Amino acid sequence: MIYTVTVNPAIDYVVQIDHLNLGRVNYLQHTNFIAGGKGINVSKILTQLGSANTAWGFIGGFTGQFLETTLRQEQIKFDFTSIADNTRVNVKLKSDQETEMNAVGPRVTATELAAFKKQFDQVQAGDTVIFSGSLLPQLTNDFYLELIDLVVAKGAEFAIDTTGQALLDTLNKKPFVIKPNHHELADLFNTTIENDQQLLTYAAKLQESGAKNVLISMAGAGAYYLSPEHIYHSVAPVGQVVNSVGAGDSMLAGFIGEFSQHHDPKMAFKYGLACGSATAFTEDIANIEQINALLPQIKIDLIK
Repeated sequence: MIYTVTVNPAIDYVVQIDHLNLGRVNYLQHTNFIAGGKGINVSKILTQLGSANTAWGFIGGFTGQFLETTLRQEQIKFDFTSIADNTRVNVKLKSDQETEMNAVGPRVTATELAAFKKQFDQVQAGDTVIFSGSLLPQLTNDFYLELIDLVVAKGAEFAIDTTGQALLDTLNKKPFVIKPNHHELADLFNTTIENDQQLLTYAAKLQESGAKNVLISMAGAGAYYLSPEHIYHSVAPVGQVVNSVGAGDSMLAGFIGEFSQHHDPKMAFKYGLACGSATAFTEDIANIEQINALLPQIKIDLIK
């Protein structure tokens, strides 16, 4: 079983207008409500791939009810921890520029936190738990580390999609896979990466620090994958980028979903690229038809 953890899920209110006139009344051309949150995005792709998964996180209020209804309609399995406060709403403005206005999220009580942690008693050896996205405002990065310890103690794998010191702090616990992009990789080492050889050198340092598998996405330039034995590269498939939100989540989900079913790292990398690109080429998270359409374009090269 794969569990996705979205501590701070959201409803994304996506609004579109050709040109935003600040200080004046604007009439939107298109609006949509989407069940959001990085771990929920991962669950959406896993479900498309047919990988058994359950979404965990905190959910509350009328906004939480809407989010659960949406996921139920999309046949995504979830087991959220109920809270008294409302699930947050983020605004995604698509206009001259893409602008995001993200709420910080609700507060949770000690009782609600304890109920959430209790769910980790279900984790078994062979499971994978994916931690994604921002924490609630009252929580620190130690919260992820505490949950990771619960997973590792069960003999299960974990993946984490975060950045900066929060990511570095997890490496000694040996995450199954991490997925920084090339900008985030440079920031991790407070440096500038000028070529692919430097990129691979710094990616290898993450492996030396404990990460079992390292995916480095480079937007239109494709991606690198460092497995325990090899280094792979692929250029990006051809397509028009429509929406960057969720592309990284989709790449991570594609890799883990395919690997969990067939344990083929090269094919997992291929699916990761297909899922990430398919989401980038559509307005929402990609479906299986869009993913399969890109697979023939993706050619994996063995670098080492």
